[in-house]
Amino acid sequence: MIAGLTWLLAFQVLGEVVVRVLDVTVPGPVAGMLLLFVFLRLRRYGDDGSIVRAGTALLRHLQLFFVPAGVGIVVYLAVLRDHALPIAAAVLGSWLIGLVVVGWTAVGLERLLGKPRDDLGAGPHGAGEAA
Repeated sequence: MIAGLTWLLAFQVLGEVVVRVLDVTVPGPVAGMLLLFVFLRLRRYGDDGSIVRAGTALLRHLQLFFVPAGVGIVVYLAVLRDHALPIAAAVLGSWLIGLVVVGWTAVGLERLLGKPRDDLGAGPHGAGEAA
């Protein structure tokens, strides 16, 4: 377990170093996670390895990582209350913009590739019609 946690922390530090040396705008832990992914794919690491066991143990207690975010919400509750309308507008607006962009991208890719999706299992007679 300690060896796996050491590997995970080493890749996080490596990600931080890469981000600072290359001066990119990606968080260091994300870069470290990408490097870890490449490492695991190249080594064909098994499910019984120390890195996988440590990651599984961390995932088992994932809910604990939300405690600091919950504490932050409680601490800034007065600020959130005072600015509830702009925050709600920003959250809903960004969600709507994201939804529209994903929809346009999906339609654009379907047209570009010439393959319409058939997610609903519609037969030759259309969705919901019996053959």
